[in-house]
Amino acid sequence: MAATAFAIIRLRNLFAVVMLSGIFSLLAASLYVLLSAVDVAFTEAAVGAGISTLLMLATLAITSEYEKKSERSNWLPKVIVFVTGGVLIYGTLDMPLYGAADAPANLHLIPRFILESGTEIGIPNIVTSVLASYRGYDTLGETVVIFTAAIGVLVLLGRGHNRWRPGMRKPVVPEDREEEV
Repeated sequence: MAATAFAIIRLRNLFAVVMLSGIFSLLAASLYVLLSAVDVAFTEAAVGAGISTLLMLATLAITSEYEKKSERSNWLPKVIVFVTGGVLIYGTLDMPLYGAADAPANLHLIPRFILESGTEIGIPNIVTSVLASYRGYDTLGETVVIFTAAIGVLVLLGRGHNRWRPGMRKPVVPEDREEEV
């Protein structure tokens, strides 16, 4: 995953970047399967590798294929990314170890799901009751986010009939064309 992320950062061909981001999402989904989070893996595969890749390819179809080099110094975005990354890593330092018996999820949520999900939800399978009921709003939220992103991309980029966009070839108009009377 690190090699894929590094390649995404270095490439200027946006089609290759889109394909590598889809591969990155599939690798992340595989990691989630290894961590026994199959529901998150399905979501990552569908949203990250599927819909996001499709939206980015649709965006590429109406924009340029290559990233333009910036004439300005771009140190500020890099500083913001590294500071944000550092803050996020610092925020995880006090988390319990993975699978620790004294983790809050293992003390409160899991016993409740095991003991009460059958009577609360009415579904005998614990995994199905958690995914269909307790996490139902999460799935709905993810769907709304993807739908909103698709609408936002289409609105921002527009789909005019004879509209010239940066990165596309300008239409050739013959100069000796006679006007119709």
